Amino acid sequence: MSYVQINNVEKSYQGRQVLKKIHLSVAKGEFVTLLGPSGCGKTTLLRIIAGLERSDAGSVRVNGKEILAGQHKKGQNIGMVFQSYALFPNMTAYENIAFGLKLKKISPENIRQQVGEIMDVLSISGKENNYPHQMSGGQQQRVALARALVTKPDLLLLDEPLSAVDAKVRESARSLIRDIQRRMGITTIFVTHDQLEAMVMSDRIVVMNSGEIMQHGTPEQIYHKPENRFVANFIGTYNFVPGDWVGLSAYEGEVCIRPEHIQMLKKDQLEQFGDSGSVRLQGLLAHYYILGNTVRAEVVVGDRKILVDRLNGFQGSEFETNEEVGLVIDKDACTMLAPGRGEGN
Repeated sequence: MSYVQINNVEKSYQGRQVLKKIHLSVAKGEFVTLLGPSGCGKTTLLRIIAGLERSDAGSVRVNGKEILAGQHKKGQNIGMVFQSYALFPNMTAYENIAFGLKLKKISPENIRQQVGEIMDVLSISGKENNYPHQMSGGQQQRVALARALVTKPDLLLLDEPLSAVDAKVRESARSLIRDIQRRMGITTIFVTHDQLEAMVMSDRIVVMNSGEIMQHGTPEQIYHKPENRFVANFIGTYNFVPGDWVGLSAYEGEVCIRPEHIQMLKKDQLEQFGDSGSVRLQGLLAHYYILGNTVRAEVVVGDRKILVDRLNGFQGSEFETNEEVGLVIDKDACTMLAPGRGEGN
């Protein structure tokens, strides 16, 4: 049974529709990420789920109870972490974290115990008396997360909470949030425009664009089996080629394939590789450059530029720019895109 049920939700601002008939369900304990570019409607949807915005149509239910903007219902326990963290500047870290517990009329002794426990979990013990301006971005982020978690929410909503911290802190924060979410079993909806964050943290990813859900599924499904061109373009890198290039001449749409699923060879080696399940092409190596642990080649085939990725070994490159090379494409790694939907994005 769905713990969060979103039915036919629509929202417009000044005549511009930002959410279009959104249907989505989230299971209890699931970590779901709303992923998409800026302006796609993901934060608006999150605010409607939180009861901070009113939808124009449709409904949101959490644990069977309808969420209405500005109306807190008894028994609803929703925690939210904002992109800006929204810490009270005149309160210490301890006071910020304890704020929700004080509203629940919990005894001072229990508040001290619960705040101490969550600060230990988030490795911010010793910062109790620090004000927000005395803490780093990463520490502020953990205080905001502690404030949301200390009330043991039934639903946790995270609005791009990692966007304001540096790459190293962001990497550790991903693991920390996911670990805590799993240990506490909290149903979580996370908003981000970062594909890597979505892949690393999610049980399920909901890809949005222009107020619509383009596709939802596990990270593996989204990465390996995009349903339309927008998803294929937005998640990682794909090559798009005509169907007849891979023996699908009857297929009207394009076929996409990841760069890591193409093998690049010396031209004179091409005939030695490949079988009935693969396609062989020839092209001109235009560029060859390092992307950290991988090396990317740009090969011009006809009027197309094909990207090829391979692990970055120690032996250096045996290829030279402007060299004619061979490409071997595994047909099973190709994905046929649904014609029309997501085109031009």
